Amino acid sequence: MEQYPVMLIVIVVFVLFILSSAIRILREYERGVVFRLGRLAGREGVRGPGLILLVPVIDKMVKVSLRTLVLDVPPQDVITADNVSIKVNAVVYFRVMEPQKAIVQVENYLLATSQISQTTLRSVLGQSELDEILSNRDKINQQLQQIIDGHTEPWGVKVSNVEVKQIDLPQEMQRAMARQAEAERERRSKVISAEGEYQASQRLADAAQILADQPSALTLRYLQTLVEISSEHNTTTIFPVPIDLLKPFLKEKNGSDTK
Repeated sequence: MEQYPVMLIVIVVFVLFILSSAIRILREYERGVVFRLGRLAGREGVRGPGLILLVPVIDKMVKVSLRTLVLDVPPQDVITADNVSIKVNAVVYFRVMEPQKAIVQVENYLLATSQISQTTLRSVLGQSELDEILSNRDKINQQLQQIIDGHTEPWGVKVSNVEVKQIDLPQEMQRAMARQAEAERERRSKVISAEGEYQASQRLADAAQILADQPSALTLRYLQTLVEISSEHNTTTIFPVPIDLLKPFLKEKNGSDTK
């Protein structure tokens, strides 16, 4: 009689073990690739999400996440097409689209994606010049995304985006680029200053032409100057001279210039 409770406990433990190994619950973003005696169970072998029933001992399930994963590519030593040594790192965004391929076609899709990203980064940047890498980063990112996605497609992995994060330049190259940028800023400053002087001289020439054609405008300008001077607090004494008295001298000077 004392053996019955022991047998009952053993049976209960066995049943619990069977149930725990037979029942799986997968979240909405998870899928399970089920192998039955080493082969994919069913047509594709993919189950989920929700409650999954497995045959104990016979079925084995590998869980795969369908969420977008972020892979940080470590810094890579790259020699550009114009023989500049740089260090470049990047970030890769990808997700598993076909879980059965991600498990069957490649041993470790995370490691494989990381390795192909590193080699592609070195290859693509090594074929580009430094100026192109710095100025056309969007084009470089798109090119990296297309190449890496082409390699990972047989694994059921979709690469959605690749971004070059940081480009480390040698110290001498940084100093040379700083000198170049400073020279460019100085050139722009001189061009803007010369353009301003040209526009100012052109405006002065136009104003002189208007005053020469319209004597009354010169008189108004003369009166306005007197008002501006008298409005200031100073001890200067001004004796206004009629502008008509100056016309003979102006005519005489114009006549001498024409000779």
